[in-house]
Amino acid sequence: MSAPATTVTVDITDSSLAAAAAPLAAELAEDKIASKVTAQDPTLWGADAEQEAAIRLGWTTLHVTSRQLIGEITALHDELRADGIDRVVLAGMGGSSLAPEVIAATEPVTLTVLDTTDPGQITDALAGDLTRTVLVVSSKSGGTAETESQRRIFAAAFAEEGIDPASRMVVVTDPGSPLAELATQEGYRKVFLADPTVGGRYSALTAFGLVPAGLAGADVARLLDQATAAADQLSDDSTANPAIQLAAAFGAAHEAGAEKIVLTDTGSGIVGLSAWIEQLVAESTGKQGTGLLPVVVESADAPGFADAGDDATTISIGRLADQPGTAAIVTEGSLGGQFFLWEYATAIVGRLLGINPFDQPDVEAAKRAARTLLDGSAGTTIAPSAVLGSVEVYASSGVSGEGSLTDVLRQFVATVPENGYLAVQAYLDRQDDASASLLRAELAKRIGAQVTFGWGPRFLHSTGQYHKGGHPNGVFLQLTGAVEEDLDVPGLPYQLSTLQLAQARGDAEVLTDRGRPVLRLHLTDRLAGLAELVRAVQDL
Repeated sequence: MSAPATTVTVDITDSSLAAAAAPLAAELAEDKIASKVTAQDPTLWGADAEQEAAIRLGWTTLHVTSRQLIGEITALHDELRADGIDRVVLAGMGGSSLAPEVIAATEPVTLTVLDTTDPGQITDALAGDLTRTVLVVSSKSGGTAETESQRRIFAAAFAEEGIDPASRMVVVTDPGSPLAELATQEGYRKVFLADPTVGGRYSALTAFGLVPAGLAGADVARLLDQATAAADQLSDDSTANPAIQLAAAFGAAHEAGAEKIVLTDTGSGIVGLSAWIEQLVAESTGKQGTGLLPVVVESADAPGFADAGDDATTISIGRLADQPGTAAIVTEGSLGGQFFLWEYATAIVGRLLGINPFDQPDVEAAKRAARTLLDGSAGTTIAPSAVLGSVEVYASSGVSGEGSLTDVLRQFVATVPENGYLAVQAYLDRQDDASASLLRAELAKRIGAQVTFGWGPRFLHSTGQYHKGGHPNGVFLQLTGAVEEDLDVPGLPYQLSTLQLAQARGDAEVLTDRGRPVLRLHLTDRLAGLAELVRAVQDL
């Protein structure tokens, strides 16, 4: 039998890592793990995981089974355009938003993604031309709080414009979900029922990834062709299989103490893939006190990548001709091939780590805490430890709240354990408050530890699982902000800012209960507060 054609590649450029990974790769090949994953063998991850794995392996055949969607997506796309509807807004979180955002940005086509509860960001989306807008409401469970709030707000906005909301709603959900039932009752324009045997973070090639991107104009047939071209290669029980190589490298690195993977793009032509990988790897592996923490950085020269320590493995997506050997591992290939590569490698590394890569046992805890706060049973206000300029300080253990903002930050970063990490969690507007993301590199440059950055609440559907279930060596800097103009959530007894703050405080409660230090900084003036915070970090 001839070897499968090469469509995706993994190059382990670090010779020590390559040598350590080789025996693991040989063992995986000999045990025929890749073909068993393709055959959807649920026993690969142990008896405790078998029941979950039995209903979560449909992703291995999506390059074939999702082709039936192409005609439906094309027909609806053309129908909407004929009606003058060419603006696509996606209401979705986590696996329902990250893949379509990558697909659309890479094409590139315009897709407005709402994976937030920030009133300002949603107000900006509402300010677009609603006469030309269709809302894709995407939720696997059909009960995602953020998505349901966005649906209600847009339905009311359409009605105020004299537009029948049902005519502008397209739903992507699992069969039998509350959202599927609602869409049928209300007569929504179209309902796409996704494959229920695929978990959210493995759903890039299901309706969750393909429908929003396809309606925006992306060539989803080509994406499936790319995945098809990689399928045989990734199912091959050989040490040449790039998924086996990648999983073996991760397993060997983790065994040596490198429980973090630092990701950057070095010329792949794929926009935003690292953020999608971040969710897949963190939520799949971060549990039972172990896992791989993805750290997404700005470039190969960024702090955390160029100066990565022994606790981290650097990975570049793509390779620039003038930057050979900039990472310990280099992956190359098409977007469809990369989706498939990382899904296979993540599932296989779950076996090496001895965990179930298909569950998310710690995600629900933060949701429950947020719901409790929304219900009012835990109160709604607490006093800050200090007010420093435009920043209110809500101190954690080990932080007095005294002195300048730099003093507070200095006390807090001192709680990062050896080989630990700092996670910056910004419950802000991903567009108008984009400068908050600069804090990642500024902090990493100064504290001598890996620093991650996540927009809240979307990271709760991504690295949030790792934060609570992975290696217990993280500390967490939350950023929240005052709201200039709030939005009511029609039919529900709260405004968006209440939901946003409840999500931040709920997650903080769970992290604190598990012994993770949390410092919340509330910006009473977002623009001024961010500027003061950046200056304080620069003075560390």
